[in-house]
Amino acid sequence: MGTLVCAVAALAVGLGMNVVFAGAGDTTVSTLGLDKTYTLDGSSRDTIEQDEFAIDEGSLLSKTANRNIDKAVDQMLAKEEADRKAAEEARRIAEAAKKKELEELQARSAGDAAAAGLEAVDWTLSHDEFVNHWGNRIDAFLAGFPLAGQGRAFAEAAWNYGIDPRLSVAISNTESTRGQACSVSYNAWGWGPHIAFSSWEEGIDTHARGLKAGGYGPMITFAGAQRYCPPTADSWYRNTIYAMSQI
Repeated sequence: MGTLVCAVAALAVGLGMNVVFAGAGDTTVSTLGLDKTYTLDGSSRDTIEQDEFAIDEGSLLSKTANRNIDKAVDQMLAKEEADRKAAEEARRIAEAAKKKELEELQARSAGDAAAAGLEAVDWTLSHDEFVNHWGNRIDAFLAGFPLAGQGRAFAEAAWNYGIDPRLSVAISNTESTRGQACSVSYNAWGWGPHIAFSSWEEGIDTHARGLKAGGYGPMITFAGAQRYCPPTADSWYRNTIYAMSQI
């Protein structure tokens, strides 16, 4: 045993280790801050406190999960902000286009109305002002007829499609006496000429959209009357203008 201890000690000195002889035949070697206890049979056991250096796997997984959640939240917020900016830009473009359309309508309104002997429509009103103003006037004209109470629907459609708010109303008077003589359901305008609608609101919106798309608006013209009702364009034009003047 003494020979082995001496050999270990010599080796330790050669390697720059400190050797402390322990009792019961064990030898403790200390080097580089690590302690090993050697037994005579050549085996060893660590005396390092492993808990000080062990990786806390649960803590690591938790931190990784938190980082992933933070990243996902950041991406979600970034997308929401991008969507908000895109929506704002689309709204700005739509508002600019509507403003330009209203300016053009206002510029034409006075001349077209004068040519037809009618009051000019004020397109400088806000949406709510326009719908309230013309909705009330149209309701007064439609009172007592099947189309009664549809003033706001007519005014809203006129605003949306940029046509004179009296035009579709007056055509309903010329074609069906404000809904009294419809050839098919809820079609007071002879539109199609026989397209049936499921409600007055559907018919009003479809007709106003068709007037704009078909080039009949924004204001009544004799050329439009010739296209709308070729056989009796003269009387159709006069009757429609008269109805418009009553609204």
